Amino acid sequence: MKIIALEGPSYAGKSTAIRHLCTRGIQERAFVSDCYVQHIARRTDIPPAHTASAAEQLAAFETFMGIEGARVRQALASSKPVVLLDRSVDTLLAHAHALDALFGYDIHHRLRDRFQELPFLRPHHTLYLDVPAEELALRRKAAGHTAAESEYFLHEPAFLAHTRDYFVSAAQPPLSREVTVIPADASPDAVAHAVEALVTYWTR
Repeated sequence: MKIIALEGPSYAGKSTAIRHLCTRGIQERAFVSDCYVQHIARRTDIPPAHTASAAEQLAAFETFMGIEGARVRQALASSKPVVLLDRSVDTLLAHAHALDALFGYDIHHRLRDRFQELPFLRPHHTLYLDVPAEELALRRKAAGHTAAESEYFLHEPAFLAHTRDYFVSAAQPPLSREVTVIPADASPDAVAHAVEALVTYWTR
């Protein structure tokens, strides 16, 4: 089973790329899983991006790992040779890495230890869509979400910098076996076609 994950900040184009792949028939040979938050029925049950304490962040991790366990079971039951993920467990570790740097929670290493006890989908390939903060802000504004979410922690410059660091530096190696960075400040269609080219190459 080949596991491929798309990572990157919110509004980077992950979901758009996966929708494009679905129009190309990727679901005929791949189990496709939405982002973690899409598996939570009520918006009010989604753990906050900016947790108030290390304990709250650990609880959020356990919530998402419950979803990850379901993903594992569904992927195995599908018997398909490819798994395509909109975010992987590396999202959870990148988030913890950022919160450690910003607030001193000191939880990243504890989460890595938890992975020794829990089933999860470890990507063979991760595509990290790399988008400048300024472009992300423009995309969010164009989507009409700026007024409703004036305080958006996931686009705060320091948070973006630390989560990006997790994927592109060797200081905290991701669980993914390989990370490929794609400059994603082009049009969503161009990014989707770049993703398609790599996914096709890895799954042929």
